Amino acid sequence: MIKRAFLKLAGMSALACLAGGAVAQEVTLRMHQFLPAQANVPKNILQPWADRVMEESGGRIEIQHFPSMQLGGTPPQLIDQAIDGVADIIWTVAGYTPGRFPRSEVFELPFTVSDAGAASAAFWEMTQDEDVRAEYADFKLLGVWVHGPGVIHSEEPITVPDDMRGVKLRAPTRVTNMLLGNLGATPVGMPVPALPEALSKGVVDGAVIPWEVTGALKAAELVDNHTEFEGPALYTMPFLFAMNRASYDALPEDLRAVIDANSGLEFSRQAGIQMALDDGPAREAALDLGNRVITISGEDAALWHDASQSTIAQWKGEMAEKGIDADALIARAQELVAKHSE
Repeated sequence: MIKRAFLKLAGMSALACLAGGAVAQEVTLRMHQFLPAQANVPKNILQPWADRVMEESGGRIEIQHFPSMQLGGTPPQLIDQAIDGVADIIWTVAGYTPGRFPRSEVFELPFTVSDAGAASAAFWEMTQDEDVRAEYADFKLLGVWVHGPGVIHSEEPITVPDDMRGVKLRAPTRVTNMLLGNLGATPVGMPVPALPEALSKGVVDGAVIPWEVTGALKAAELVDNHTEFEGPALYTMPFLFAMNRASYDALPEDLRAVIDANSGLEFSRQAGIQMALDDGPAREAALDLGNRVITISGEDAALWHDASQSTIAQWKGEMAEKGIDADALIARAQELVAKHSE
């Protein structure tokens, strides 16, 4: 009798635990992205975001993080994975799908962005404009941001635009491909995870990437020279942090509120700030290796500014063909950057 009572009590306790677990965890979301988990963005932005959401949901949301394309596919397919539900949440480069988000390209234009935090906040606010918002209608946008200054990392030193002639440089997007080509380089488009092998095999002579990702890619061990610019950056790159629309809509209202509270303008601003902060240690690591950091300033920077004007003019022409007023878009971006720089 005592034994049967004990077993019954134990069974009831087990059922209670199972029921409690079911209540405690209502939904599991899969977060997919292209960098290793130890890289700066996953480590300092994406995983902390997931941790906050899980904590603030009281454990009712579990977010499973799949780095390095572990759910399959390639980085350019991430945005469609968010739309199709292959993943619930993705982080990707807007320019990995050329021409799909043309208005976001305004933040890629040469010598446009000086402060990643202000530009990221401006980018988010611009996505709320009706014509821009339409580009993101197929998914739930959680955050948008840009990285810190784009830097030229090369085997041979680059100090003036003429040094770019014939140099094979990895570029991330069609706008940066256009820029490098107009500066005389031979642009080679590829997602950033492919860069280490491309450098080691001589497929490229260098790359344009921000400092912060050089550690994960071991770029400073593969090239000896790094060219940066004082003031506005040679280029920067927009990122999208997005959620499958059906996955978001299926959440109870209070759990949608948790997602919303951790998304939007301030999250975007802080993500941009974090990426820029992560530039510093990576730059110091390159110096510790004995690499040469070339800083372009003054008259030398003016040469680069002049040489980049053809890229801006070409981009404006392409936007006109799409029925987009490029001058109005640039003015709007500048207005919002100024607003968020105050």
